[in-house]
Amino acid sequence: MLYYAFFRWFPKSAFSRLMGRLADTRWPRWLLTAVIQVYIRAFRIDMRQFQSPPDGDWGTFNAFFTRPLAPGARPLHSDPWALLSPVDGAVSQSGPIAGGELIQAKGKRYSLEELLGGDSGWRAYDGGTFLTIYLSPKDYHRIHTPCAGRVTRFAYEPGELWTVSPAGVNGVPNLFSRNERIVSWLEAGFGELALVAVGATVVGGIQVVYDPVTSNRPGAVRRSVRLEKPHALERGAELGRFLLGSTVILLTRPGEARLDSLQPGQALRLGQPIGAILRGV
Repeated sequence: MLYYAFFRWFPKSAFSRLMGRLADTRWPRWLLTAVIQVYIRAFRIDMRQFQSPPDGDWGTFNAFFTRPLAPGARPLHSDPWALLSPVDGAVSQSGPIAGGELIQAKGKRYSLEELLGGDSGWRAYDGGTFLTIYLSPKDYHRIHTPCAGRVTRFAYEPGELWTVSPAGVNGVPNLFSRNERIVSWLEAGFGELALVAVGATVVGGIQVVYDPVTSNRPGAVRRSVRLEKPHALERGAELGRFLLGSTVILLTRPGEARLDSLQPGQALRLGQPIGAILRGV
């Protein structure tokens, strides 16, 4: 609670927008290269897993931060009935959605309805399962699909930008339902999944492949959009990305698919199995 009391009045959104602009500004090549090398060493990033520009010039820090994977770096699990991890990261919490609530941390719960922005379909997920994955600064920061499907609608929820590190998860009430987020609904042959990309302090923005919406903009207003033409995505295809890191929450509806109950802190990699489809496609 000390964290909450100390940072309650800190201008988190303005600070994050400033950092986002800096990360998206073209710096002198020598300076950017030096900063990136310090970052790589500090977080022990294995750059052999990623594609680098042929000339070595990233241009901006965001271009480096959202760097693409090298071919074959994240093979998808071969079982067609498996749900795949949509990101690299670490398990924050997982388990059943019960009584319209999810677990944020030990002794802390929050509202499913508020997380999904009051979407009329939130009740269909009550009784399902959820998995919350934290992306640290060292992780790959693109978001992929856990299964093949079509994005039929999305919601952009403007909000605050508390940190989603353990300090925030343990100290900020209703953290994930008060931070900025973009909710994508993925219609699959077996039913539907909801994938929530949650913003955080220093996150310059969340972007998705199916709409030009970007989070963390001055004067932002809530958007709830049903796509005129659903956006089809293959299993493991890129869905979006974080411009600086954050958290992803994956939700399933009961009887359609389930997510495994995983231990907090467990490391995950994009493409590994994290659950299973329960209904035939």
